[in-house]
Amino acid sequence: MALRPYWKGYLKLSLVTCSVEMTPATSDSDRVKFHTLNRDTGNRVLSQYVDSVTGKPVRDKDEVKGYQRGEDDYVMLEDDDLDHVALESTKTIDISTFAPRDEIDWIWLDNPYYLTPNDKISDEAFAVIRAAMEKQKMVGISRLVLGRRERAVMLEPRGKGIVLWTLRYGDEVRDEADYFKGLDEEKPEKAALPLIRKLIKKQTRHWDAKMVSDPVQENLLDIIKSKKKHRRAPAPKKAAPSDNDKPSNVINIMDALRKSIEADNKRSKKK
Repeated sequence: MALRPYWKGYLKLSLVTCSVEMTPATSDSDRVKFHTLNRDTGNRVLSQYVDSVTGKPVRDKDEVKGYQRGEDDYVMLEDDDLDHVALESTKTIDISTFAPRDEIDWIWLDNPYYLTPNDKISDEAFAVIRAAMEKQKMVGISRLVLGRRERAVMLEPRGKGIVLWTLRYGDEVRDEADYFKGLDEEKPEKAALPLIRKLIKKQTRHWDAKMVSDPVQENLLDIIKSKKKHRRAPAPKKAAPSDNDKPSNVINIMDALRKSIEADNKRSKKK
C-alpha cells in the first residue's frame, strides 16, 4: 500500500520546474513495538514534560524552543521566529550542481526517499530531468529543508523515478585513513588466494531480502502469539552447533581455508 507523501514541493532545473512529492524509501512500521504499562493496572504509562524546578506538568501551548547562552539562561524562540528563517529550499529542490555518481562514496549517503511527480502535468518535465541525468550517469546535488534543518541532498535516477538521498554533514564523516592506515603492509600468501576465491564462488548467491531477515523479530512474534493464546512461550529457536562455531586457535591461514572448504562441501552434500 502506497504511503502518504512525507513532503510535497517543486523540482527545479534552470527554467524547468515540476511539482513533486517525496516518500520515505524505508519503513519500520512492521517492527514489533512495545508500550510501557503499569503492571498493577495494565494501563499505559504516559510521558509528559515537567518543569525542572516546580515539578509541575507543562501544557502543550506553554512549550517553547530555547537556546542556552549560559547557566539557567536561555533565549526563547517562538514558532514565528523560526518561520522567518525559512529558506527557499523549504519547498523547492533546485538542482544547481551535477556530479558523477561514482565519485560520491557510500558513507555520505544518509536516508533514502522516493521522488515522483505530484500530478500528470509534471510527468513530462520530471521525465526529462531524470532521463538527462541517467544518460550522462550524473546525479543532481541540491539542498532541502527537512525538520527545520537544511540538508544537502543527492538525486539519483532509478527506474522511472528518482531516489533522493539526504547527505551527511561534513563533520559527521570520519576519515577512513585514520583507521585503515598500515593495513596494506600485510601481503596475503599467494597460495591462499585461489582457496579464498574457491570459497567465495561456492558461497555466492543471488541477492534475496531473506538474507537480512531478523530472527529476533520472528522469535518475538512467536512469543506474542503464544501469549495471546495463554500458552507457555516457546524457547527461542537456536541453530544446531557445528564444529565451525567453536572457538579455534588455528593460526595457519591455509589450514583454516582448507577446513572452511571441507566444511562447506559437507553442508552442500547434506542439502
